Amino acid sequence: MDLLLLLKAVILGVVEGLTEFLPISSTGHLILVGDLLDFNDDRGKAFEVIIQFGAILAVCWEFRGKLLKVALSITTSANSRRFVLNLLIASVPAMGLAFIFGKHIKAVLFSPIPVASAFIVGALVIFWAERRQERISFAKSHIQSVDDLSPLDALKVGLAQCAALIPGTSRSGATIIGGMLFGLPRTVATEFSFFLAIPVIGGATAYELIKLWKSPVAFSGDFAFATAIGFVAAFISAFICVRWLIHYVAHHNFIPFAWYRIAFGLLVLITAYTGLIAWSH
Repeated sequence: MDLLLLLKAVILGVVEGLTEFLPISSTGHLILVGDLLDFNDDRGKAFEVIIQFGAILAVCWEFRGKLLKVALSITTSANSRRFVLNLLIASVPAMGLAFIFGKHIKAVLFSPIPVASAFIVGALVIFWAERRQERISFAKSHIQSVDDLSPLDALKVGLAQCAALIPGTSRSGATIIGGMLFGLPRTVATEFSFFLAIPVIGGATAYELIKLWKSPVAFSGDFAFATAIGFVAAFISAFICVRWLIHYVAHHNFIPFAWYRIAFGLLVLITAYTGLIAWSH
């Protein structure tokens, strides 16, 4: 048994779970950490696709009551039908662009330096969104939960999500901060981002798995076991993170994450340009 491979799987699984739903970019972290661990080959990329689904299952489990209620009442409840419609509307823009430009984006932007730059730019957007949020009062807003969102609100969040096609931007960051910029309360934008992850990341994972099925990547032996371990690590860490974030956004803003993004992005750029770390290009 390859213990080093198992260690890499656990580390990447935890990184995926902890970063998937925070506005700090799970894809960016996986690219950077995978580069440091020398686990960014075809097998590493396949591994990342699979463990993402572990994080999505954590959201499904946390919100199982809501999802089950929607599933059982979709034929009788207008609220349930609107909820599903909103998720579909918000999913289409990013999934469409990813299908058209996905290969080009991966070829050009999936490397440490562009990711680090996106980290810093994303932080500035968070500062802007939070400053704007402070000037808005939601006391009389008609939007108090995800059930209050209109199809137009969903479309706006979906358009904001397109920014996440740039690695380092963060899918959750784009949807949460984008929702805030469009006038949604922080808690509502965050919860909708959780639900939106299910069709978006679930669909992307299914698409990537179909491609991998036809590839020569071998899912056997130690690698298969390591993938299973990474999947479990992603599920557990994502579940903990989602629980924590739900309570966090009720009383705090995202400014600390903006500072983290700047510090992390600068660290990558400095180590790259000084030669301290030989990041891939």
